[in-house]
Order: sequence, then C-alpha cells, then structure tokens
Amino acid sequence: MFRDSDGVTRKVERNGRTAAAAERALKAALAERRSAQHGGKIKPEARFREVAEQWLSSVERDVNAGDRSPTTLDQYRSNLKRHVMPALGELRVGYEVTVPAVEAFLQKLRTTKSVAMAKTARSIVSGVMGYAVRHGALASNPTREAARLGGRRRKKPRALTREERVRWIAQLEDDEKAARWDLPDLSRFMLATGVRIGEALAVYWEDVDFENGTVSVDHTVVRVKGKGLIRKSTKSEHGDRTIPLTSWALDMLKRRYAAADSPDEPAFPDSLGGLRDPSNVRRVLRETRGSEGFAWVTSHVFRKTAATILDEAGLTARLIADLLGHSRPSLTQDVYMERAVVSPTTAVALEEALTDDPRSDG
Repeated sequence: MFRDSDGVTRKVERNGRTAAAAERALKAALAERRSAQHGGKIKPEARFREVAEQWLSSVERDVNAGDRSPTTLDQYRSNLKRHVMPALGELRVGYEVTVPAVEAFLQKLRTTKSVAMAKTARSIVSGVMGYAVRHGALASNPTREAARLGGRRRKKPRALTREERVRWIAQLEDDEKAARWDLPDLSRFMLATGVRIGEALAVYWEDVDFENGTVSVDHTVVRVKGKGLIRKSTKSEHGDRTIPLTSWALDMLKRRYAAADSPDEPAFPDSLGGLRDPSNVRRVLRETRGSEGFAWVTSHVFRKTAATILDEAGLTARLIADLLGHSRPSLTQDVYMERAVVSPTTAVALEEALTDDPRSDG
C-alpha cells in the first residue's frame, strides 16, 4: 500500500519472472511514485555514476567558494575513479545501491586495500547517495546503515622529552642535508608554535609581527593536481590564529629575516625563494632523522610535543586547543597530549573512598 500525493492510499503491485525480480520492480515503482510526489530532479533509475558526477560538481563548487579543501576534491576524484565507480557506477541509485551492496563493497575494499581507503570511499558513497536523497531519488541514505569500519588501535601520543629535543636539533645541525633544507630552524619554529608543517611553510614575513612577538597563522601549503603548490586558507575559523612567540623562536626568525633575499618571500622558502612542498620536507626529515632513537619522529611529533609541554605546565585544554587551531578541546586531549603518568592528586581525591568519614569521629 502506498499513500499518494493526494492523500489516498493505493495498492501498488508489480510482477516479475522471479520473486526477486518482482520485488525489484515494486521497489522501483514505489521509488518513482515517491520521486514524483516531491518533484525530485533525480529519478530512481539514474545510474550511480550519473549522480556521482553531479555530486562531485557540487564539491568542486564548494572548493571554489573556499568551503572545502582542493586536496579533498583530488582525493575524492582518485578514489571514485579507482574504487567506487568500478563497483557501484552502473547500479541504479533508487533500488540497486542497497545497504547490502554498499556493505559488501566497503568490506571488500577494507580487506583488499586499507581501512583508510575504505573510509574515504564510504564518505564518497554517502555524499553521492545523500545528494540523491535530497533530489528525490530515494527516501534514505543506505550508507548510514552500513557497518562502521574499524581500524587499528590509535597509537598513544608520544612527545619528545627535553633531552631528546636538544639531541634532535643537534643531530639536524650536524647533518648537511638537514641543514640545507632548514630542518633545524623549522623544527624550532614548530616546537615553539605547535603548527602543522603545511602551516609553517605557508608563513610569510608579513605574517610575523616582530614588535609584538607574534605570528599569524591563517594559511597552509598544499599541492593541487593541475595547479601545483598553492597557499590556501586553513581548515576552519579556529585554524586562523595569532600565536605569541618564545624569545628563542623570535630571535631565530629575526636572524632569518635579516638574511632573507626578499621581505616578500616565505619564512622557510625553497632554493628559489618560493613555497616548499610539505611532502618533500617530510621525506627529507625521514632521511635525516636516523634509524637509532629518532626513527619514530615525524613532523607531527613537534605538534604533539608542544601540546604535552603546555599540558604539563598546567594550561587548560581550551588554551592548548586554541594554540593548535582545534575547535574541540577533546580532540586535543585525545590525540595530541601524551599522558603516561596519572597525577598523584587523584589518589588524594579518592583517599576517603573506602575509609571512615572523618566528620563522624567523636
């Protein structure tokens, strides 16, 4: 039974050579009537690939408006072409892109490729099918009912100790390639500010306020297919922030500014005075960090180290989140703070949990 747009409930029937075929025909008929009710521009018979093209165009418009990252668009395009389209492209969105179909695809991709690849594909399928729902092709998004994709247990945040920080800088300064790539000063800057590597490489001298000892962080460097390296705005309004500098970081920047070829170039430029590719800098960091002791260090470790230092100094999670550019302090606590030793004050607070109430003593 189906309630039509005039409010009358009618019996809808469809036949097929098999029970499954009849069921598919009935679902298609119901989806079509539902689409007609709401005047949707996408019909249930539309192929997934057709809707995906429209959805991707909407993502591209968001990128052009500055609401999404161009790297996200590149990632979606690649995953769509390589994984999603071969599996779902020819299916009808109204009645063939079902929960079992989506579930089977995602689990296979998770097994044959990776959890990360499957999670990106899930975001894409959800986006496409959500677009189809909004334009009348079906009533609900089947991706929402597919099982969540698990992953490996998140590694506990690890930060550089004070002794390790000193040794790290000394090691880089002794390495000719690391010194040529500015890794000692870049490490100092990231430890002093907690910024991401792309944000550090996007800092221009105009962003540094030497008089007030601050640096404005509101851009990051990314590589976009067909465009090369670009300097784009940070992820969100929380990503735009002005960070006070330590005295040693400010002294380092003053030294670099005095030696700079131009006041209009980045603070950490390439050999030609332009932007540096974060991926290339990460590669050189891996090549020069050594295999003994520092093999675990990545560019993100400096960010985690800054958060841990501030946490140990007693700053609130909100203040640390503001420094890192996070909207949620919970993310800062879960991902960026190293917490290996529980404060002894917890024992003090729980001291009387199983003892007599001292107020009852006569």
